[in-house]
Amino acid sequence: MTTEQNTRIVLAARPKGAPVASDFRLEHTPMPTPRTGQVLLRNRWLSLDPYMRGRMNAGRSYVAPLEIGETMDGGTVSEVVESLHPAWSPGDLVLAHAGWQTYAVVDGETLRRKLDPAGLPVQTALGVHGMPGFTAYVGLHEIGRPQHGETLVVAAASGPVGATVGQIAKLKGARVVGIAGGAEKVAHLRDELGFDVALDHRAEDFAEQLAAACPDGIDVYFENVGGKVFDAVMPLLNDFARIPVCGLVAHYNATAPAPGPDRLPQLMAMILSRHLTVRGFIQHDFIALYPEFVREMGRWLRDGRIRYREDVVVGLERAPEAFIGMLEGRNFGKLLVKLDS
Repeated sequence: MTTEQNTRIVLAARPKGAPVASDFRLEHTPMPTPRTGQVLLRNRWLSLDPYMRGRMNAGRSYVAPLEIGETMDGGTVSEVVESLHPAWSPGDLVLAHAGWQTYAVVDGETLRRKLDPAGLPVQTALGVHGMPGFTAYVGLHEIGRPQHGETLVVAAASGPVGATVGQIAKLKGARVVGIAGGAEKVAHLRDELGFDVALDHRAEDFAEQLAAACPDGIDVYFENVGGKVFDAVMPLLNDFARIPVCGLVAHYNATAPAPGPDRLPQLMAMILSRHLTVRGFIQHDFIALYPEFVREMGRWLRDGRIRYREDVVVGLERAPEAFIGMLEGRNFGKLLVKLDS
């Protein structure tokens, strides 16, 4: 049993628009003690993901909001330090949901899977071989369903979900158009991930470029962003197009409805007249597919058929700054915090 203190980052205030540093607070607390059925974890890697922004608000979402003073939410790769659960032993590396802290006590039944340090890099369980990769997998498998020769467009395509969406769609024979922000990310999609077309949403003529890149329209649009990207996609949607709605990062910091005319009637008319399928989803909706995903994605990664990029910061104290930067599009690849220096 370690005698170290726990260090954690808590929600200090609810953001008013974009989060700022004062919305977070670093604290030192006594080491938690496990009870029967629980395990004490030392967190090695922390995942930073856009969904956490929604949990900082008080409003209704698909999970309960964080309370002021509560440890920030997040997936982790963790080492079992002490176990009072028969399935886990000290030294096991596990996929957990232990939050922005150095140590945590969790119920042994909640641990997601044991990780093999001799296999794929363990931190991939927080990215391409974990929740973001699974989100891409089930969004395509259950909703997007790209067919050979169809055109798929994915927003935020250099991020862990978008990059995986595009590569899986290519494996299924689709033509893939990726949208990202900045020349470096666009080049990565085209030259390293093999997307057919990569576009910069910051370009003044972005909508015209997208139309030229999709001369036969769009059959699948994987929505991660919203905003002007969706505005450019809408007129290009084909009959029976499918739109998995995974995220709306362009709107996460909004404090009021967007100005301008109400375009909901136009959108609803398009859904009706073009027979569109628009479905919001959370990866857990399809958790029954998780074992299949772990096997298939593991094989793709070992065979080099799926590639990934990580953006790593070192030190728990840097998590708020990195999280704020992610919401502004400053990260490049899956954003991770390495807790061990």
